[in-house]
Amino acid sequence: MSDDVLCHIPALRAYSRALCRNRSDAEDLVQETLLRAIEHADSYRPGTNMRAWLFTIMRNRFFTNCRKAAREAPGAADCASVRPQVGPDQEWHMMAIELHAALQAMPAHYREAIVLVGALGVTYIDAARLLDCDIGTIKSRVNRARGQLRRVLEPEI
Repeated sequence: MSDDVLCHIPALRAYSRALCRNRSDAEDLVQETLLRAIEHADSYRPGTNMRAWLFTIMRNRFFTNCRKAAREAPGAADCASVRPQVGPDQEWHMMAIELHAALQAMPAHYREAIVLVGALGVTYIDAARLLDCDIGTIKSRVNRARGQLRRVLEPEI
């Protein structure tokens, strides 16, 4: 089972970056997901989609962390050490920042759908199973998310 888990780590990192607001939280989420997967390896059914199983663990862990953070007082949200000291000077880097900001600004259900289908290449059927909704709902969310991204990233000339 461990070999199967290792090949999904890049996709887990990408999905965690879409869910979390900063890189360190995203890396922590990947670690927590892998830890949970190891702890509950007996609940995995061989022959099922391991990627979807791992994404489900990650998504549940993310929402658990969000609920926990809501109960705790934030400490360093506006800390100067978190702010970048030198602005990026590469155009592609700026576009990536704009894309990330546009993704973070959209509702979570749209963001999850577009990241799963558009960025990670998960099929509509698997995304529907993972997010526990109908395939039509996934298609609609992806379409609306694409429209929102297009409006933000490609303003009319």
